[in-house]
Amino acid sequence: MKHISRAKLCATFFTCIIIAFLAGCKSKTQLKPAEGYVTVQGGKIWYRILGEGKQTPILMLHGGPGGTSKSFYQFAALGNDRPVIIFDQLGSGRSGYHTDTTLLKVENFVEQVEALKTSLGLKAFYLHGHSWGTALALEYYLKYPKGIKAIIFNSPYFSTSLWKADADTLISTLPDSIQLAIKTGEKDHNYQSPAYKNANEVFYKNFGVRKTKLTSELDTSTAKGNEFIYNYMWGPTEFTAAGTLINYNRVESLKSIKVPALFITGEFDEARPATVKYFQSLVPNSKFVMIEGAGHGTMHDNRSQNISAIKNFLDSLEFK
Repeated sequence: MKHISRAKLCATFFTCIIIAFLAGCKSKTQLKPAEGYVTVQGGKIWYRILGEGKQTPILMLHGGPGGTSKSFYQFAALGNDRPVIIFDQLGSGRSGYHTDTTLLKVENFVEQVEALKTSLGLKAFYLHGHSWGTALALEYYLKYPKGIKAIIFNSPYFSTSLWKADADTLISTLPDSIQLAIKTGEKDHNYQSPAYKNANEVFYKNFGVRKTKLTSELDTSTAKGNEFIYNYMWGPTEFTAAGTLINYNRVESLKSIKVPALFITGEFDEARPATVKYFQSLVPNSKFVMIEGAGHGTMHDNRSQNISAIKNFLDSLEFK
């Protein structure tokens, strides 16, 4: 065997370490601000990456169904620490519009998330959902848990029956005239009467977005939500469920979550604090935060506290 000096052995050893380190860095997901489209069954979904932070990315799932991601621009400050990935679910916003009911199945929404994750090459990430997006986050986690480091359930929906019960509780606090208008509209299935529409506005002002809905200079699109999808899957209003999700219930599945979780709700949220606290009790290693003065639109009614709740939770995981 040819003799090799100790100096050469050391040099070779450190060279191998450097090569391995660089290879490891190369394999790590590096996301830069960008936007684009990903092909899914039925069309294309639009996504955008905000921020240049180097910490673990966060993938955000908007509400609806049939809503858009535009409220997530209010979380742009999280981009100082990590990439913030937003996208519009198929049928709404900047994604391909459709009214194809064969596509409006929960499992198809799950596959949209998986297609985006695969396209972006995400190896490790946090999952954040708001409203209907929390149900989607849970469904996605149950099928594709790999790579998900933690989940944030913001104003969660996991059960139509519990959502309806919470809505009834909140409606009972409104003036008698408003309660009567809602009762009459639901009895007659007349959701277009002036009285019913006014009652819906009163409910939303109290428990939806209580303050002025915030806008962002980052949002340069006029793309809107899809009312057809909302009505088909949910119903005519937040408190009247009549669509395909009428029997939806995934509460027991919360017990299957094995990663850290944060439950957030507004003080006056449609997702009532008492109910969200119950959801949180079912998930080991989870936390609960109530956003003061906020309705369902926590990122609009108290943006700073909503951002702090998310940031503090993620910092607690990354800087132990």
